[in-house]
Amino acid sequence: MKLRCAVLDDYQGVALSSADWSPLADRVDVRVLRDHLTDREALVAAVEDCEVLVVMRERTPVDAELLARLPRLRLLITSGLRNASIDVAAARARGVTVCGTASSPAPPTELTWALLLGLARHVPAEARAVREGGPWQSTVGTDLAGRTLGLVGLGKIGGRVARIGHAFGMDVTAWSPHLTEERAAEHGVRLAKDRRDLLAGSDFVSLHLVLSARTRGLIGEPELRAMRPSAYLVNTSRAGLVDGAALVRALREGWIAGAGLDVYDTEPLPADDPLRTLPNVLALPHLGYVTEGNYARYFGEAVEDIEAFLAGAPVRELA
Repeated sequence: MKLRCAVLDDYQGVALSSADWSPLADRVDVRVLRDHLTDREALVAAVEDCEVLVVMRERTPVDAELLARLPRLRLLITSGLRNASIDVAAARARGVTVCGTASSPAPPTELTWALLLGLARHVPAEARAVREGGPWQSTVGTDLAGRTLGLVGLGKIGGRVARIGHAFGMDVTAWSPHLTEERAAEHGVRLAKDRRDLLAGSDFVSLHLVLSARTRGLIGEPELRAMRPSAYLVNTSRAGLVDGAALVRALREGWIAGAGLDVYDTEPLPADDPLRTLPNVLALPHLGYVTEGNYARYFGEAVEDIEAFLAGAPVRELA
């Protein structure tokens, strides 16, 4: 009898076309759920017969309570090699193997710059004016050359963002809880004394940290007030790094000039969320990792994960 596999939250309906699933055809029945199921009962009803689940990033949390309600589950696969919304220990305790896939830092790096450039040159407003017959040249752009780019985090993505900042002629500074002068120097970046120093001295601030108990709420009201009124905040990392209520207030009251956002506390973003309508927000629907290459990597390696599991030798297991 074939195993049953469900791919969750395939918003674009591309999971099956992004990889060759044919090696599993005689052993696994694969079905795709395009809609995000926020109701736990509906989610359980949709996948309780499955031995394999493939989850996209952190769209659907897989906690101990959900795992207890999926007694048939044997293999859980996430895109990427880290997923804070999966209780790996609870899965292991129930005999569920948890595996991941590779994920390229290039797509989120590129989207970071799409947001930053969109903010600096008021791209959405100007493009809308051209399309709708509005005013010709209604805004004045912010220069990048000679301005300061502050990076909160200088890992795989932050380091790439720094190199592009240098290419634009920006002064790049960075800070994170464990960043050293030696590490900053490797990227040609100046190490800020602390996060307040970085925020106060930057024209653009971009966040590139892993969300943890230590980094949650790292950017709150005091930090946002420390920023320049002309400065922009970009977050393509994790929404929890920023106090959401403080950010909305900062945008409404002009503590900062604007924000470019790709991550949110609740996704999809509720229809009445102010981040959808604030004029100084450039908001995207969590597209940082959404490219053809990354999807081919995610789903291609998900197939490999299933094949390896069936062969009794799981690969890319999450610790």
